[in-house]
Amino acid sequence: MKSLNILMTAGSRRVPLVQAFRHALNALGVPGRIIVTDINPLSPAVHVADRAYRVPLSSAPHYVAELLAICTAERIRLVVPTIDDELTLLGEAQHRFQAAGALVACSPPATSVVCNDKFETCRQLRSAGVPAAASYLPTTLPAHPQLPLFIKPRVGRGAVGAFPVRSAEELRFFLGYVKDPVIQEYLEGPEFTIDVLCDFKGQPLAIVPRERVVIRAGVTDRGRTVHDPRLIELARAACATLPFTGPVNIQCRMRGSEPIIFEINPRFSGGIPLTIQAGADFPQLLLKLALGRAVAPAIGSFRDGLWMTSFETSFFLDTPNVRMHAFVRRPRPVVRIAPPDAGVVLRGGGVMRTGPASSSRRATRRPAFRARRSRPSAGARCWSAVCAG
Repeated sequence: MKSLNILMTAGSRRVPLVQAFRHALNALGVPGRIIVTDINPLSPAVHVADRAYRVPLSSAPHYVAELLAICTAERIRLVVPTIDDELTLLGEAQHRFQAAGALVACSPPATSVVCNDKFETCRQLRSAGVPAAASYLPTTLPAHPQLPLFIKPRVGRGAVGAFPVRSAEELRFFLGYVKDPVIQEYLEGPEFTIDVLCDFKGQPLAIVPRERVVIRAGVTDRGRTVHDPRLIELARAACATLPFTGPVNIQCRMRGSEPIIFEINPRFSGGIPLTIQAGADFPQLLLKLALGRAVAPAIGSFRDGLWMTSFETSFFLDTPNVRMHAFVRRPRPVVRIAPPDAGVVLRGGGVMRTGPASSSRRATRRPAFRARRSRPSAGARCWSAVCAG
């Protein structure tokens, strides 16, 4: 059976997600490996994945080319982006990944652009009749707005720079303090995340609402699944307004008895382990889609009232393991492909020989960042994970 290798970008602290994809592979009886990328050898996911590659920030000009080189080298069939910064970029490059044999589990770029802008998200939803928070820019804010309000960066994540505003004095201060802010009505009711998974045609396959009971650093620390038809229908309405692909998490609060959306993130949520444990196995459904299998919608099919209470855990690493064995050598992006007997010219002047005696996947490549070469262990070729300079 052909392996189904998965590339998860920005592994960071997403150890449960790596483990969930590994469990999904095992449950389906499909061989495969989970490859992660990151910029830091101390990121926990680097140490639980089958292999890890060091890559630049998504803002780097060759970021997509780096990922494509990894996809080719590792025979990747499914790419799972995990951070907002790269969603539009990878959405625009989906055809390039498909040419390399990999599906990208992310929404169309136009959707990612809208969802990355909290003001535009609510504006479009409200225009379509979907309940969303009343949102303003500093230039559109009424002269005497009704307080309290909530202010946060128009583009941001992790609840960074988000503050309640309870007085005119606080409003004046935070309008100058928060860069490029959006101001929203203050929603005081219980907060929910609605996890949604859509297929590659935009059809919702699973919808799981979760109450966020305790939130720490923007991530659910304690929460429970809630089988509430109002929340499920709200998610359906959002999916009918904006075309999604892959995982989506919809943030909302109750205003009286009505749920109101205030933000949408077209990626996996931090609380996704609860949804998976409740029976909506998003990673397994994605793997089935990548295998070309038919997946029937199972909206509302999950265990209701399941609680999650989370805690920190740690890895303990010797310095040599961090510095020398965290990352494997990263393939260089190909700039120009020469005839088979001439080799492939790589960015930076290196040449990867691809003649009859050497395949493109096993040929020697120059490291993609300046580093000391370590002594390889048996069968492993590693580079020091310490950046030069």
